[in-house]
Amino acid sequence: MRRDFRDRSEERNELDERLIDIARVAKVVKGGRRFSFRVTVVVGDNKGQVGLGIGKARGVPEAIRKGTERAKKDMHRITLAGKTIPHEVTAKFGGALVLLRPASPGTGVIAGGPVRAVLEAAGVRDILTKSLGSANVLNVARATLRGLESLKRGEVEAIHRGKEAAALMPFWERKRHAQ
Repeated sequence: MRRDFRDRSEERNELDERLIDIARVAKVVKGGRRFSFRVTVVVGDNKGQVGLGIGKARGVPEAIRKGTERAKKDMHRITLAGKTIPHEVTAKFGGALVLLRPASPGTGVIAGGPVRAVLEAAGVRDILTKSLGSANVLNVARATLRGLESLKRGEVEAIHRGKEAAALMPFWERKRHAQ
């Protein structure tokens, strides 16, 4: 059975790549300091898949290329409810704490910096967020990704919390579901 690899490469070209952070880092050696760059890249297909990658190199373009490759290898499928998330979630990574809350259609992405980049690359279009604790860009991005990975379908989360599915639905969905 022959596989057609062209389909896969075309799929990869449709990914949304976002550069979150560029940092110049130094390694102290015998003759002084050796400088290099660390970049943080988010890659997503705007349909519920997102990945985070870190690239390190002596030059910025090479670091971006490495970060993008790592992000593509580390893609995660997330659960979406239309253009928002199915339920509220809180995630922590290091000192960064991120709160993600579903929003009604038309709200937009109410988020800042790395949280916005991760959510938009994942395909979330209506969400309310708050970043607390550390403002470290890398940890905030990882906390956001951890929160998105922990999302479950609304019905599954309702059972887990011991509530009815309607009680966990956002208010704009409850009205539509009741009819």
